[in-house]
Amino acid sequence: MITEEWKEEARRSLPELPESRKRRFVEQHALSEYDASQLTSSKALADYFEEVVKASGEPKLAANWMLSELLYLLKEANREIEGTPVPAGHFAELITLLKQGTISGKMAKEILAEMFRSGRNPREVIAEKGLEQISDAEAIRAVAREIMAANPKQVEQYRKGKTATMGWFVGQVMKATRGQAHPQLVQEVLKGLLAEP
Repeated sequence: MITEEWKEEARRSLPELPESRKRRFVEQHALSEYDASQLTSSKALADYFEEVVKASGEPKLAANWMLSELLYLLKEANREIEGTPVPAGHFAELITLLKQGTISGKMAKEILAEMFRSGRNPREVIAEKGLEQISDAEAIRAVAREIMAANPKQVEQYRKGKTATMGWFVGQVMKATRGQAHPQLVQEVLKGLLAEP
């Protein structure tokens, strides 16, 4: 004789099924149906995602980076998520650094590739490669002033209304800082300097 209590106990002891997990990812983390489907395509992938979210608090960013960058690296290496050299905690740390603006998206790709290759955590990779993003307005202003002093013709063009030269200036600052300056801050600093008489 099978009792209702026994059925309920059996139901509770079952692991969360992919369909209900997918629905939960959509509702709880505001992910798209497609992203949630991809993340629940294997239990290991869904478990990894949940670990990353628990440590970083960034479900959307984690989903984007997992589904694009991490899965690409795994595919290239012919590995499944169970064989990733990047522990969920390290991946979460990378996502957090990205969210805080400590590193840019471009830097994060480079750091993740190195993490995948070496198994090291993001902070070790950043320290070794000197990849921390420059978010100090004064440091950026100093570089921008040097570039402006060396290129008076472009400064004059900008001030006469050729605002397209802003892109050129941003490019020069990024080049001078080896891509480490915070792009948005570079634009703000340059706009201020170029508006000065």
